[in-house]
Amino acid sequence: MVTGPAPLRKKIIQTRSPQFLRLVTLLAVIALGLTLRGFGYAADLPFTVVKYGGSALWGAMVYLLVALFAARSRPAAIAVAALLIAISVELFRLYHTPWLDAFRLTTAGALLLGRVFSLWNMLAYAIGIAAACAFDPARRTALRPRR
Repeated sequence: MVTGPAPLRKKIIQTRSPQFLRLVTLLAVIALGLTLRGFGYAADLPFTVVKYGGSALWGAMVYLLVALFAARSRPAAIAVAALLIAISVELFRLYHTPWLDAFRLTTAGALLLGRVFSLWNMLAYAIGIAAACAFDPARRTALRPRR
């Protein structure tokens, strides 16, 4: 329980809001994903862990981004929207133009759009989205009994 002057107590409670926790989690997921993709092979992690772990983290990132913009939506609705976005991005990999393929060869293009279509990526996205939904701070706040 937070004690102290009312303005201080209110500020501490606001920094623990679900949206603030989602933002912090989003930044942590991005950092973890970049670390995994950047140093995973150098740390002798198996290909599957680096490739599909990064994809699962990308799916979690999409969930958290949607959750930040659709703050009042139910976590299940956010998860469905995130999955539709993730699958759309994966299907978009089947479309090729010279400028788009050139962008996909850049680091930003590879991280945002990926390079090669894979059904396994869709499964990894779904796992990441499900995990993000399960641990969504808004879900835990909604389940907490009111006083």
